[in-house]
Amino acid sequence: MTGRTDLVKVWDLPTRLVHWALAVLVVVAWLTAGERMDIHRYAGYGILGLVVFRLYWGVAGGSTARFSEFVKGPGAVLAYVRGWRGAPASFGHNPLGALSVLLLVVLLISQVGLGLFTVDIDGMESGPFARFVTFDTGRTAAELHELNFRLLQAAVALHLVAIAAYAVFKRRNLVKPMVTGQDATPGLEGELRPAPLWRLALGVVIAVLVVVLIARAG
Repeated sequence: MTGRTDLVKVWDLPTRLVHWALAVLVVVAWLTAGERMDIHRYAGYGILGLVVFRLYWGVAGGSTARFSEFVKGPGAVLAYVRGWRGAPASFGHNPLGALSVLLLVVLLISQVGLGLFTVDIDGMESGPFARFVTFDTGRTAAELHELNFRLLQAAVALHLVAIAAYAVFKRRNLVKPMVTGQDATPGLEGELRPAPLWRLALGVVIAVLVVVLIARAG
């Protein structure tokens, strides 16, 4: 079978929107931390909703968004790393990129979870769940919140380095397909199987409900 060179659909719209919305909100949360805590908190709620939706979409979404489609075992990851330069183009996330996705999701969950319990030194600006823990526990959560963000920054930097490496060494633009949803990489084999609209609607409802319940509980 010969590889395709025409433009093919790889990423569905929900996956792309979540990807870029997370990028924007993480930057907003970073820039407003300690300065505009009202905006910082809303950014955190937004990140929470997006992560909840992405976890749901990783089970019920389009084929390239599903964890079962791109998360591979250690053997597949090592094989991909060893033959990286000559590996054929992956339709969607490759085995190594899958680890990056999982790492970012875990760090984002940790970041938001810790933020819910944080307490500042003066006790003036606290997370919505800070009242459920002691002051010392809240301060520990704040310190871990900051440490986890450094790890998140490192993971994002590594993600950007990987994108640059693909552009330089493999002449493959990974950014454009995440904007347009389409890829024209030669030799790309696969077919996006989109999810029905009712699944999208259900995922949005679940994400919104989780955020509302947590915000009200605090």
